[in-house]
Amino acid sequence: MRTVETVSLHLDPAAVAAAKHATAAPPGPRPAVDAGPWQAADTACEQLDAPLAVLDLQNLSRNAGALLRRASGTPIRVASKSVRSRAVLRAVLAQDGFSGILAYTLPEALWLAEEFDDVLLGYPSTDAAAVRTLAADDQLRSRVTLMIDSVEHLTWLESVLDATPHSTSEIPVRLAMELDVSWQPRVGQQTLAHIGVRRSPVRTPKDAVQLARNIAGRTRNGKPRFVLVGMMAYEAQIAGLADRPLNMARGAAISAIQRRSKADVTARRQAVVAALREVTPLEFINGGGTGSLEFTHSDSSVTELAAGSGLFGPTVFDFYSHFRPAPAIGFALPVVRRPAADTVTVLGGGWIASGPPGTDRSPTPVYPAGLSLIPTEGAGEVQTPLVGDAAKTLSIGSKVWFRHAKSGEVCEHVNDLVVLSGAEVLGSVPTYRGEGKAFI
Repeated sequence: MRTVETVSLHLDPAAVAAAKHATAAPPGPRPAVDAGPWQAADTACEQLDAPLAVLDLQNLSRNAGALLRRASGTPIRVASKSVRSRAVLRAVLAQDGFSGILAYTLPEALWLAEEFDDVLLGYPSTDAAAVRTLAADDQLRSRVTLMIDSVEHLTWLESVLDATPHSTSEIPVRLAMELDVSWQPRVGQQTLAHIGVRRSPVRTPKDAVQLARNIAGRTRNGKPRFVLVGMMAYEAQIAGLADRPLNMARGAAISAIQRRSKADVTARRQAVVAALREVTPLEFINGGGTGSLEFTHSDSSVTELAAGSGLFGPTVFDFYSHFRPAPAIGFALPVVRRPAADTVTVLGGGWIASGPPGTDRSPTPVYPAGLSLIPTEGAGEVQTPLVGDAAKTLSIGSKVWFRHAKSGEVCEHVNDLVVLSGAEVLGSVPTYRGEGKAFI
């Protein structure tokens, strides 16, 4: 087996610039699987053992440029949960237009803050040990912003700080507040549905101002214990919901829901921001995700966007009407069995994406073309059977290439990403797992 040396990752500036300044045009219908890039990857990785994952440098660079184009000058905070590789984070954040990290756990945020100076935690944390680490380090206090959405959680944080030895720093703990912008259509006082994700209980200007004042009222020795520096509002029903699924009726319904939801999101977010700014200055208002950059940057109250999945281009984005990133990451699994002439079984494969269970959360075999999962077995934890005429051309030890459904799962399964440029191996970069980290 050939070894692959670790390299310093740098995006291709020409590819970033070309995608950033390209003329935007809605993508056409979802194309058939293009086996060409995966055939090139198969050739490039012929001497490497599977399982393995590859990162296409040109497509990563193009995707970064496309995100910048869609953001239209609003800074993008990189969502680390969709990347999970410090090398990739470094390369992306080196590009003008990307600024800061949106982390998913506090231990991860603390680790990243050893290198990066602006890390916003996207979710509330109840990791007392990590809070104590934050409290005891002035540099971490200045670099990491915790997420808060209730007085209950604020009281819990304060209790941990009170019990933390040597927590005498006068630097207040930085906090951001999350506003819930799920859509809840109503008739009179009756809520008809909850469309979006269930995150924060803060939904109105009154909710936000009450929490902000509670934060300001928490002091120690007459000095503020916390400082509210920002707000986040993630419109998941717009950013994370594909509006061009294979079911056309479902697509029409989703498009209608998103149109109506946009007005509600904009009005409430702007009202809450205006109310909060009457109480306290704010450094940033974060919003959106890869799927909603065009909409979110048009909201004048938003100062920064969030995106991560669009860098890697998973299959979920094949079903969006207004953009389509290039597949920048894929993985290969080895054939280990042949149960029948038209069936092969590969090792592993259950790299399932988060969300409601379904075929759209499973990886998609893309090379050799013509293979498919078996509905009664799907992608398994330790083995995945595949059927199709292409199985007849495969041998024990052959690689089958897959695309992932979402961007969070791939780097949890491999220690490094093999960096490719076409059919050339440039080297490899470690994932979180390769650096010995597993945060959730």
